[in-house]
Amino acid sequence: MTNCVFCKIIAKEIPAQIVHEDEFCIGFNDIHPKAPVHLLLVPKKHIPTLSDIDDHEEQLVGHMIKIAKEIAHKEKCEGYRLVFNVNEKGGQEVFHLHMHLMGWK
Repeated sequence: MTNCVFCKIIAKEIPAQIVHEDEFCIGFNDIHPKAPVHLLLVPKKHIPTLSDIDDHEEQLVGHMIKIAKEIAHKEKCEGYRLVFNVNEKGGQEVFHLHMHLMGWK
């Protein structure tokens, strides 16, 4: 998607503080953090919303959750929250699937 900010971050066209990258997803610090640890995990494949995943992509969402757990442990979070905002009425602002990891130490 040419106008998708997350696709541009994945393509390294826009800078971000990347904390994780593998063949399936990228994780970077949120530019407007709401918690001491606040990052976004974004699949490299452009999927507009969680509602748009198909059976083949459910493993991708599981992978994102696994990576979030690993990052929370690495960051020594005593507690954390994982959030998907879905569609405009659900608070989604960027229409590229992403998961918020918000953690507290």
